[in-house]
Amino acid sequence: MLSFILTLLLALLPAKSPAAGPLEPCKIFGSVYLETDPGRRSYCYGTVYVEPEEAFADVLIFKENNKLFADKPGLWAEAPARDFADYVLLVVTDRSRADFSIHYTTVRSFAGCKTN
Repeated sequence: MLSFILTLLLALLPAKSPAAGPLEPCKIFGSVYLETDPGRRSYCYGTVYVEPEEAFADVLIFKENNKLFADKPGLWAEAPARDFADYVLLVVTDRSRADFSIHYTTVRSFAGCKTN
């Protein structure tokens, strides 16, 4: 009887996971792995489009060499593999299929969110 009640509660209560809420690109920082295989989309936190023009990007990204310095939004350190990344994002070639767009900047102080 107890197992039936627990099963019923699990079925009725929504699961709480980071991917269940809306994607907030302005809160992404740390080590990031950019996935290019569309078959692994279900393992990704979200989808991203690499914008060639700075003016149209949602977030400006500065690549840090060390994960310890990637401590604010827009500061990303490339992860060598998916398993070592804080965030895994799928890179798409169509802007309309992306959750947000990024543009890489060479100036650290320019990095951050542009949607606010």
